Amino acid sequence: MTGTNATLLKVDGVTKAYPGVVANDTVSFSVEPGEVHALLGENGAGKSTLVKMIYGLVQPDSGQMIWNGAPYQPATPHVARSTGVAMVFQHFSLFEALTVAENVALGMEDPPTMRLLSQRILEVSETYGLPLAPERLVGDLSAGERQRVEIIRCLLQDPKLLIMDEPTSVLTPQEVEILFETLRKLSREGTAILYISHKLEEIRSMCDNATILRLGKVVGDCKPREKSARELAEMMVGQTLHIPSREGNELGEVVIELNDLSVTATSQFGTSLKDVSLSVRAGEVLGIGGVAGNGQDELLAALSGEAQAASAAIRLNGNEIGKLGPNQRRELGLLTAPEERLGHAAAPDMSLTENAVLTGTIRENLTNNGFLKWGDAKDFAERIVKDFDVRTPGPENSARSLSGGNLQKFVIGREVLQRPVALVVNQPTWGVDASAAADIRQALLDLAVGGTAVICISQDLDELMEISDRFAALNEGRLSEPRPTEGLTVDQIGLMMGGAHDMEVSHVEA
Repeated sequence: MTGTNATLLKVDGVTKAYPGVVANDTVSFSVEPGEVHALLGENGAGKSTLVKMIYGLVQPDSGQMIWNGAPYQPATPHVARSTGVAMVFQHFSLFEALTVAENVALGMEDPPTMRLLSQRILEVSETYGLPLAPERLVGDLSAGERQRVEIIRCLLQDPKLLIMDEPTSVLTPQEVEILFETLRKLSREGTAILYISHKLEEIRSMCDNATILRLGKVVGDCKPREKSARELAEMMVGQTLHIPSREGNELGEVVIELNDLSVTATSQFGTSLKDVSLSVRAGEVLGIGGVAGNGQDELLAALSGEAQAASAAIRLNGNEIGKLGPNQRRELGLLTAPEERLGHAAAPDMSLTENAVLTGTIRENLTNNGFLKWGDAKDFAERIVKDFDVRTPGPENSARSLSGGNLQKFVIGREVLQRPVALVVNQPTWGVDASAAADIRQALLDLAVGGTAVICISQDLDELMEISDRFAALNEGRLSEPRPTEGLTVDQIGLMMGGAHDMEVSHVEA
């Protein structure tokens, strides 16, 4: 515990520029011991670059940082960790084939023996309410348990500042509460926490102060508890926030139907689908929730055609398509957008124009006698960039050059603009700021109004409650019976995500 009220970290006029963009422009703020401090901003506002400089992954061009009154500019993460800075990344860096203890050891400079390390892991897990067995394989852990591995690895360093990037994006409501209790305990003990999240109600609940970034500059600061979530969002974007809405529309005939769909997981640590059945009508949005790793990826692969199924297990407008490949399904109007942006939804080193071609060739008619119609392809990419406000110098830039949120807008926009008969999206607004998330949700609702059947797989329960007509939950590869979204409580949703039977769920008081 830090025994002083002096400023722990002061960032003073820090600037970092890359070709064509200033990521951070004379940024200044400070963090006190025990303070939970939020960094807020749209995608591309400069939050990630800023914390990477604090953690030693990136070097500033100018300005300075002060740690406990002394100059601080870590050349590497090792230097940052030895100073007292720890970071839990949005994407976990764990090896699934190794145990919890082995993974923790890999992140330590001088690990003790496995027996002693396992004992220390148990002590820390009990102290901070993060139950975890050191001998378990990481591949067998839930997303929430994997996050505990990352946090315990950090806590074993006795950090004075803990940086958390989108820490709740893969957690159930119950796991979020466990995490928050842990963070509050750390704060009471004097550990400062730098917290990045697009979930503004969490910011209001957890954070003492917030620094707001826009286009690399600090544009304000506030005490989040004194602001509404909407006020915070509008401070971030600098304008009135659009709230997604749709006019009431009549539902049409069943467009997409699954009948006892079973698919074997291709990975040792994947989750096989077991007798999944559902139907979605024209104009309807079906929301599917669940903790990560319960069959979401396998469901999307089965629907996209990447994984083969029994022919009759999947029907589109009454036609059996279970044996058809992805391109054949796209031609019929079944389009998908997977969770993993780089490598699955987009090729990192290809331009945005080339990435537009990857899924748009058939429905946008981008070839002629086997030759690419380059002008039409570029026009399509430019239309995606314009309609979905993708922040990029142009469609010739690579997918890798975009921030995560801007690439997400491009990926979703690419599918929406192809006028799908049915659209399946997995985590459509993951890591996307409030304004962009509202735009993506509105685009999905607009599709539904136009008669598209939409399946939205997401771990963001607020999102599913906002846009879905019905809700179902995946648990260990099984899908609960879809229920009307209106009137569902958080407790009922939690039970559904935990695999409770419908009879049990129905007895939870609304």
